[in-house]
Amino acid sequence: MSSLAAARADNFYYPPEWDPSQGSLNKFHGQHALRERARKIDQGILIIRFEMPFHVWCGGCNSMIAKGVRFNSEKKQVGNYYSTKIWSFTMKSPCCKHEIVIQTDPKNCEYVIISGAQKKVEEFDVEDAETLELPADEERGKLADPFYRLEHQEGDLQKKKEAEPVLVRLQRVSDARHSDDYALNKALRAKLRFQKKRVAEEEVACRKKGLGFRLLPATEEDAATASHVKFSSKFDRNRKDKRAMIKAASIFSDSFGSNKKRMELESKRRKICAAAASNLLAGGFKPSSWAQSSVSKSASVSRRKC
Repeated sequence: MSSLAAARADNFYYPPEWDPSQGSLNKFHGQHALRERARKIDQGILIIRFEMPFHVWCGGCNSMIAKGVRFNSEKKQVGNYYSTKIWSFTMKSPCCKHEIVIQTDPKNCEYVIISGAQKKVEEFDVEDAETLELPADEERGKLADPFYRLEHQEGDLQKKKEAEPVLVRLQRVSDARHSDDYALNKALRAKLRFQKKRVAEEEVACRKKGLGFRLLPATEEDAATASHVKFSSKFDRNRKDKRAMIKAASIFSDSFGSNKKRMELESKRRKICAAAASNLLAGGFKPSSWAQSSVSKSASVSRRKC
């Protein structure tokens, strides 16, 4: 950005037709110092950024507007509480453009919804939230009375005696844990080194398995779950098929099956004998004793058939 552009952006650029007698630059240009935010300044309204102080329900569409959502709201004074001003903030709902009006309450130090929305009531149990229960307004008013304090002083002292041993014990445990900073730091660093080393080993093991992510350490629950999972193997499938064939076959087909097997064996022997004879005539290897015995057996069988 050039120096002239920077001067114009910062509103420090004085045009040649400007004269000091004409006043400030805003007066010369006929505009307010806050520009668009002060377009309703003649009505006592200033445009500001307002942040929702709590969760509310929109009055137009019943949608929830969360705490911390920001709006462009119109801020104006609507009254006084003694010397403190009461401010009103008017804004549009982001969901349905419904108008919401919120005012300050200096007496109770909080915000009050005037119209357009309803505050979301959130109640918490003191024991669940682990917080101290604050006394009610009536109770706080009674504490200013010395006679009321005197009547309840014995109960407060009794509560103090009951809680004192627990507080002392907690203080001792805290002192024992944080007495040696060097030892605590050393143990923490050793634990972090061990964790880094374990993570690196797991990543290397997963890369060897071809996985692109790190597996968590196995637990007893994983082992128990895996033991209940059974995968069907090829052996089990073949066994089931054989059992099904046996059950489906007829009990009177034994002779036919044996004859068929005998014929298959004889055909295999003939092939072996023919291969051995061809190799012997071609000057190949000498047939083995098993081949010779098979040849003699096949010859005897053929003679008997003749």
